[in-house]
Amino acid sequence: MHPSSCDTFVALPPSTEGQRIVFGKNSDRPCDEVQEVVYFPAKDCAEGEKVECTYIEIEQAAHTYAVVLSKPAWLWGAEMGANEHQVCIGNEAVWGRESADGDEALLGMDLVRLGLERADTAEKAVDVIAELLKKYGQGGSCLEDESGFTYHNSFLISDRKEAWVLETSGKYWAAERVEGGYHNISNQYSITTKIDKEHPGMREYAQSQGWWDGKTQFNFATAYSFMTTARIDASGSRYCEGKKLLEKSNGHITAETMMDILRDKESGINMEGMFMTTGSMVSVVPTNPDLPGVHYFTATPDPERSVFKPFIFVKYIEGDWKDTASPSYGSDDPVKKKPRFQSKPDRKHKLFSKHEVVAAIIDSNKDRRQKIVQSMRQLEKEKMTEMEKNLSHGIEEPDFLVNLFPECVKEEMNVYSKS
Repeated sequence: MHPSSCDTFVALPPSTEGQRIVFGKNSDRPCDEVQEVVYFPAKDCAEGEKVECTYIEIEQAAHTYAVVLSKPAWLWGAEMGANEHQVCIGNEAVWGRESADGDEALLGMDLVRLGLERADTAEKAVDVIAELLKKYGQGGSCLEDESGFTYHNSFLISDRKEAWVLETSGKYWAAERVEGGYHNISNQYSITTKIDKEHPGMREYAQSQGWWDGKTQFNFATAYSFMTTARIDASGSRYCEGKKLLEKSNGHITAETMMDILRDKESGINMEGMFMTTGSMVSVVPTNPDLPGVHYFTATPDPERSVFKPFIFVKYIEGDWKDTASPSYGSDDPVKKKPRFQSKPDRKHKLFSKHEVVAAIIDSNKDRRQKIVQSMRQLEKEKMTEMEKNLSHGIEEPDFLVNLFPECVKEEMNVYSKS
């Protein structure tokens, strides 16, 4: 299978409006894969407790933070998400000189969820993921089949004050702090000579493999990637296209700007085909700790014909999330049985099924398309206007937000029913 990946973006002051950090990600996955949006509350865990990730069981943390996740329905981890401390993480597949291990370990998507559950800052998330890599490694099939499709991972992690890029190759890794402006990652190594944290043996290993002479300035992308940095910059890849779209904002990046970027099909950011954009996320996090972050998720494919629906962390999150949660098959799930992937169950959640029908209408009926998309955008605009009050003035009535995301999902399905 040819390498396919996603795109993750972050913008920080002074490139954003209103002293906010704006995070965005498209999850590009197989076109028949269902992505669900789910919420897990914070919890205290017993000493010695274990947590079952996609393929392996690991030691549980003493406390996990509340998280909201957008995730492929068949696995434990997540493509992207946020936690109650406004840490946001997205991951990308990367391929380098070191071959990706097919042995079952932690998936990059498991590391996204574990980082969110265990870290209250972006820098701590880097440390958490690095420690988990050291202890458990990364590996295993990244698709719900027997293709043996594996990759290593890069991560873009943000909080209220900064962002970090963490790029891995097996157990080795490098991390770069981003303190202002904007940054994006795609399916290639991007860390060059600015390295703020690293695996203690990363340089020595590169030298032992003949990837670095030990004398010239160390460049992580040049050492660990198949391509030189110059070739990457000249390749016209999605990484370069994403960077251009960020540059066009002229320092005024907002949630709407980020949504437009994620919806851009000409650049390839909004991917179509056998691998397509199956879920999207945009987060707006004020640098002021007294103001809430707002996290928008589609839970449906193709952001161009999807609705970004808001979520805010408040106490006592309630609501019925079953409309964006796929059926659970427990121990009978083909992913849990060995040999794995002997069958593929129906994982469509209710919103996905309704969206699938409407998407077909949009594709086939020009007259109805305009009306449907207009109704979807109107709903999205209304919700964003409501959320702006919370972003600017704080949460005045938290009780109205405990069901925020599930209620927005129901409103979206109501739009589809009228179509």
